[in-house]
Amino acid sequence: MGKSSTSGSNGAKKAPEKKTPEKKAQENRQPAKKPAADDKAFRTDLLRRMLLIRRVEEKAAQMYGLRKIGGFCHLYIGQEAVAVGAVAALDLEHDYVFTAYRDHGHALACGMDAKVMMAELYGKAAGCSRGKGGSMHLFDAERHMLGGNGIVGAHIPVATGAALKIRYKKENGVVLCFFGDGAIHQGSFHESLNLAKIWNLPIVYICENNQYGMGTDFRRVSAVTDFSKMGVSYDIPGSQMDGMDVLEVHGAVKDAVERAREEHQPSFIEAVTYRYKGHSMSDPATYRTKEELAEYKNQDPILILKAKLLEAKQLSNEEFDEIDAECKQISNDAARFAEDSPQPAVETLYEDVLV
Repeated sequence: MGKSSTSGSNGAKKAPEKKTPEKKAQENRQPAKKPAADDKAFRTDLLRRMLLIRRVEEKAAQMYGLRKIGGFCHLYIGQEAVAVGAVAALDLEHDYVFTAYRDHGHALACGMDAKVMMAELYGKAAGCSRGKGGSMHLFDAERHMLGGNGIVGAHIPVATGAALKIRYKKENGVVLCFFGDGAIHQGSFHESLNLAKIWNLPIVYICENNQYGMGTDFRRVSAVTDFSKMGVSYDIPGSQMDGMDVLEVHGAVKDAVERAREEHQPSFIEAVTYRYKGHSMSDPATYRTKEELAEYKNQDPILILKAKLLEAKQLSNEEFDEIDAECKQISNDAARFAEDSPQPAVETLYEDVLV
């Protein structure tokens, strides 16, 4: 008869393994299980989140036109499927999100309160960065949404550093790093992917290719137009997905997140998407034709998911209208909250300053 696995060579039972606080914490860091992608509640939640981003962004555009919001303002209208589908693959108790200056959608996808976000756009004290960051620097440490960064490509090494922290401390988290096609040719992108592979970091790099780097068609400035191939240079799995289909985005990112979490392997994904507005509020977008814009509006990510839900009898037109009305009300309430919020006190000018 074989010996028990709990017995030593002399037949005596081994003392139970003493768990350190670090070991216990590691066991508690297991991410929550996600519902299946065909689950009605899950799909409806994706639709609600995309609609919320759309309506809040439309309200932000309106308020910018009324000069309630100043400075730079880069809208996410048209790209909602990328942030919503990708973030839905995370467990934000353990995982992290970094993005560039077109960050409103990512912040809302991570669960930031629309009122707090709008207050930040207004530069009010109730904003997520106390009114000091504005549109390009949304930040929510509690939800692991670590920016909103204004310099093209500068946040990619920062996100890579967060992944290094996870690896070094033997945590179970994953980092999603979003950036636009304009950041692809920055040295920080290539240096980060190289280090991520050398150190086997749990990070997923997501290029949101919305076709234009400011006003320049990406095909004019890139020798390689299938960006997903760029992962080959660093022996990193690369893939391209339809960034207008939230379910396709979710599936691709979910696979990459699982690879990062279980195998500590980075991935690179190109999400082919499109922005319906200009690069920023000051951009009339005259560099593209009305026909091109109309063609992409036929691929509206919200309408694509709505059609799938209607076909599967998981949604009715009346239910869609109810969700839309709810999101419009949230956006109106957010603007009202921002309008009524106090300005930052003068003495806070020198707070939160490193030097």
